[in-house]
Amino acid sequence: MTNWPAPFRNGLSPASKPIDARLSIPGSKSATNRALILAALANSPSRIRKPLSSRDTDLMVKGLRSLGCKIDEVKTDGGFDYQITPQKLVGPAQIEVGNAGTVMRFLPPLASLASGLIHFDGDERSHERPIAPVIDALEQLGVSIEHGNKYRLPITINGAGKVKGGEVKIDASASSQFVSALLLLAPATEIGITIKNIGPNLPSLPHIQMTIQMLQAFGAQVELSKNQWVVKPVIFSGQDLTIEPDLSNAAPFMAAAMICGGSVLINDWPKSTTQPGDQLREIFAKMGARIELTSSGLKVSGNGEINGIDIDLHDVGELTPAIAALSSLAKSPSTLRGIGHLRLHETDRLSALANEINNLGGAVTEGPGELLINPRKMLASQIFKSYEDHRMATAGAIIGLAVDGVTVENIETTRKTLPDFPGMWQMMLKGA
Repeated sequence: MTNWPAPFRNGLSPASKPIDARLSIPGSKSATNRALILAALANSPSRIRKPLSSRDTDLMVKGLRSLGCKIDEVKTDGGFDYQITPQKLVGPAQIEVGNAGTVMRFLPPLASLASGLIHFDGDERSHERPIAPVIDALEQLGVSIEHGNKYRLPITINGAGKVKGGEVKIDASASSQFVSALLLLAPATEIGITIKNIGPNLPSLPHIQMTIQMLQAFGAQVELSKNQWVVKPVIFSGQDLTIEPDLSNAAPFMAAAMICGGSVLINDWPKSTTQPGDQLREIFAKMGARIELTSSGLKVSGNGEINGIDIDLHDVGELTPAIAALSSLAKSPSTLRGIGHLRLHETDRLSALANEINNLGGAVTEGPGELLINPRKMLASQIFKSYEDHRMATAGAIIGLAVDGVTVENIETTRKTLPDFPGMWQMMLKGA
């Protein structure tokens, strides 16, 4: 575990030069893992181009291989592609999920299509993260699962080689991944699945839209009504897909231009996408950035001054750490609302953000589902804890640009979605 001195580049200092950088963001974790699942269910090979290689996606690949799916890496000029050759899913198998929500929630439904015992376990934090709606839904569908009646990891699925399907009722208010997990399974069942969300709300709708878009690419159709999704069985054909850059991972680099002044160009920003990170364009514009979408990518420019913001982040909660870090450096207060579900992510992100910003001398008030951030001049130089959460680590790097002496604990946790965040950060700053 490496403690990383965050580079200090106060954009308001006369000695600091504005940033002038251009960079490429690795592929989307969310899209890569969804594509891998559907490719494993197809009746012919698929090619996934420009996939993300990170801890979460590597765990997904390893889990699919454990179930019998053949996945090869094909070298390309810029990296590699995945070539997926579907095989009959079989057990027994031991699958390590780490602390990856997509792996712990998407792979158990897939494992229910295998024959034999499939055991799932993961990092200590994974035992605390909710998967009960997935377990409950699979049991409603007749899948045999051993979970000690705790509805938490570790679990063992006794796969029968097939799932009939039917209607399931779940409470998806803690995570949209519960719905996505069942949507990904549904076309491979005998009669399809009707999913009804009985929870009081549904966070992160863009991620469900991403799942539906990916299903459509493989040939499935989803009938959608309020809090209900109907998917009929279909035989998938293999696809040739190119994974978009992970736009949420662009947040710290975009924020850097706003703090230090100058500009950062993010290559290959899509003109149209379901990714939640695309909303950064509008959010950061409100916070003072100048945003230009060009044929080359997205150019973000700033002058070192940041506006506070009052915003509901219910649908794009994963952007909260970067926005909170930027808000702590703003010239006016911010209120980030609709984010109670973030308490169940890699860590309790509301509590973690409040603790770490306040420990630096900031002023964050934590509510049940919101953060109220009153900017203060932060002078304390100390460890910014990451809580083994990749987005907490990048939030620390953002603040470190403006607060001298910040050291981010366990910077390696960024490998969850960014294979070399420190290297990219230094490369961006060298463009100044």
